[in-house]
Amino acid sequence: MSDSSTQGIKTVLHPVSDLEAAKATYTALLGVPPSADGSYYVGFDAEGQHIGLVPGGGPQGMTSPVTFWHVTDIEAKLAEVTAAGAAVKEPAHDVGHGRLVATVTDPDGNVLGLLQDPQ
Repeated sequence: MSDSSTQGIKTVLHPVSDLEAAKATYTALLGVPPSADGSYYVGFDAEGQHIGLVPGGGPQGMTSPVTFWHVTDIEAKLAEVTAAGAAVKEPAHDVGHGRLVATVTDPDGNVLGLLQDPQ
């Protein structure tokens, strides 16, 4: 049996309309330069958290920040939360280097992210 516990919220993605302006603001706020800096994504690692900026909401079409709960077994956690009433918004998929992400909506429509790092 796999462990489907969470490791807490460690990643928060923010949709932004102007990536360069947002990058300057978050650099000043966090006090660190971006750890990932591309035209499609800018990410910061600060104090054990990852803060990401996604232009135009990215392929997920985010309209508000989404918190990502880190899990050890994304498929098991998806099964567990959907059995408890959540609905899959975006199934688990690889976003690069073996990192898997998925999103679900809770019964009130709030979007919750799940993230599994490669093991």
